[in-house]
Amino acid sequence: MNNGQRYEPLAVPRRVILGPGPSSANPRVLRAMSLPIIGYLDPAFFELLDDLGGMLGEIFKTNQRAFAVAGAGSAGMEAGLVSLAVPGDTVIICSYGYFCERQIIMAERLGFNVVPLRTEWGKSMEPQVLADALKQHPDTQLVVGIHAETSAGTIQPIEEFSRLAHESGALFMTDVVTSLAGCELEFDAWDLDYAYSGSQKCLAAPPGISPVALSERALEYIRNRPTPPSSWYLDLSLIADYWGPDHIAHHTAPVSMIYGLREAVGMALNETLETRWERHEANAAALRAGLDALNLELPVSESDRLDQLTVVKLPKGVDDIKLRTQLLDEYSIEVGRGLGQFAGKVIRIGLMGESCVPANVFALLNALEKTLPEHGFEVANGAAMAAASAQLAKKPSPIYSA
Repeated sequence: MNNGQRYEPLAVPRRVILGPGPSSANPRVLRAMSLPIIGYLDPAFFELLDDLGGMLGEIFKTNQRAFAVAGAGSAGMEAGLVSLAVPGDTVIICSYGYFCERQIIMAERLGFNVVPLRTEWGKSMEPQVLADALKQHPDTQLVVGIHAETSAGTIQPIEEFSRLAHESGALFMTDVVTSLAGCELEFDAWDLDYAYSGSQKCLAAPPGISPVALSERALEYIRNRPTPPSSWYLDLSLIADYWGPDHIAHHTAPVSMIYGLREAVGMALNETLETRWERHEANAAALRAGLDALNLELPVSESDRLDQLTVVKLPKGVDDIKLRTQLLDEYSIEVGRGLGQFAGKVIRIGLMGESCVPANVFALLNALEKTLPEHGFEVANGAAMAAASAQLAKKPSPIYSA
């Protein structure tokens, strides 16, 4: 007990967060989250929702519905599944990573006739696989595919997936948790029906809220489906009504999280999406140049890989847990572990949002140069830093400022 107080103020270690998420949050976002609480039915809060809905529309590049589900990206995922199909419906899920398998688990729990299309991790799925499945299942109600599969480090051709789904009369839903504000995403131009994301990656806000976009076609389906969604809380039509012009009361909105999301989205739009995409591309290229100089294998091909998340194959004899623990303990750098088929075989390095700056590229490469020889993998001293510097000289990262 100190000065009569049982508990000291909370303290947590400061980290350089270079894992698959969350990324660091800008102080401006954290300041916004400390603003006074107002009621979720306060007219002033409705003004904020109206503004933020328009801003999210710019981020998703849509003139249709854009709002946020109160909960992490997994809440956005489940909201889509529970709202866009009814038990017994055929739902095709394209699976090429760990989070695709999570969609399958959710869909099976909801009682759908799930058709999983499992293809190789670390590669983009050929659209023909989906085309063949739709021919075999012409009654498909919903097709689901992740845009940027964080576990496998791959980008997927969701524009083509969406086209194929609509040609068969199905709706198309996609996960853009890692791609939103980090690489090209065109909700309207690609004719998507539902896209859900997270606040904590390229938007660089704390985790806990899921920005989403919903087509008018999908909203009409939800309003006219034979039975309402089994989850009242995750019914996308009810959430859309709360964010809509009439602001019909639904859940108690997470006021401070919405403050933070508004500030993060505003910062992304101030930077411009195209510049933010370019920043992610430039720093990822520098990181990969440095990793190549260390003779580390990058198992995802150039055409299939993400800029936001780089998968690195561990050299023979290098223990995943020991390496990540040493980076955390000695350098305060967090990188991600492998999941599913990649468990114990790779590390995953995230450069997203606030964390996507050259200083973090150099900090990690320097740490790897120092630590890998201690794990029995010899590297050329200084080679990684020189390669990253040369790459950034060739393609500089846009300067990021709040």
